[in-house]
Amino acid sequence: MIEILNRIVDEIERQLANPDAHQATVAEVVDAVAAASGTTSYHARRMFSSLASMPVSEYVRRRRMTVAAADVLSGEDLLTIAVRYGYGSVEAFGRAFRAVHGVSHSDARRDGGPLRSQPVLRFRLTVEGSSPMDARIIDHHAFRLIGHAARVPLIHHGENPHIRRHVESIPPAEHARLKELSNTEPAGILSITGDVDPDSPEGTDLTYLHGVAVVVDTPVPTDLDALDLPAGTWAVFRSSGEHPAALQRMWAATATEWFPSNPWRLRPGPSILSVLEHADDFSTATCELWLPVEREQR
Repeated sequence: MIEILNRIVDEIERQLANPDAHQATVAEVVDAVAAASGTTSYHARRMFSSLASMPVSEYVRRRRMTVAAADVLSGEDLLTIAVRYGYGSVEAFGRAFRAVHGVSHSDARRDGGPLRSQPVLRFRLTVEGSSPMDARIIDHHAFRLIGHAARVPLIHHGENPHIRRHVESIPPAEHARLKELSNTEPAGILSITGDVDPDSPEGTDLTYLHGVAVVVDTPVPTDLDALDLPAGTWAVFRSSGEHPAALQRMWAATATEWFPSNPWRLRPGPSILSVLEHADDFSTATCELWLPVEREQR
């Protein structure tokens, strides 16, 4: 997987070195590299986003603006520069330029900066000091997720306050009721994140469901939302210890250690987090993370 991600970066750089030539879209670049490497575009984009802490589309935007800054400082016609880097107008180019550099192209041209550079990424697998991961592979029957759903904006770093407010708005009695409805794995109250495209920029709406898993023919109470999931394979990772630090380390290790070392890839579907046990103040917890997977095609 690490080699595949570096091939994507190399292809992006090849296009940036020839900005006046025909440019493939980000999706076309990832699709071509993934297909040639025997994996899926979905898995490649998910791994890129996890390891780089940004979607590949955001990385391309930052790299384009890094390279374009030199053209801006050269005094070349701004419309020519905008078209060269895939923008239909100076205004659209200007918005992207400011979003990356924090200044307008006119200010940068006048003052020479300040300019923010996005270095070329290089992915490496480091295994020094790593510990075996507690993971299991489950072929799970079709099941249903039921609970309280909300549309919230995607946030790449740190806690999502919109999700926290949604969970805090659910009365304690409702949590007890949901637990009673749970009748299949994953066990307990679940935090479910769905319909997130790996290339989605920060602020894009996603669906968050706070609920439980039930067998697929369980009737859904009229006041609850539901999501039916087909039968499929899941990788289940367990973390235990200081919360949320242990969980965050485990999340990171799935991308940096487990997927690059195992013949499995992500398939479309929600990520499901189950908190099995926790201290009264949530200072420690035992959690399971369920990720939908399929076997890599060799």
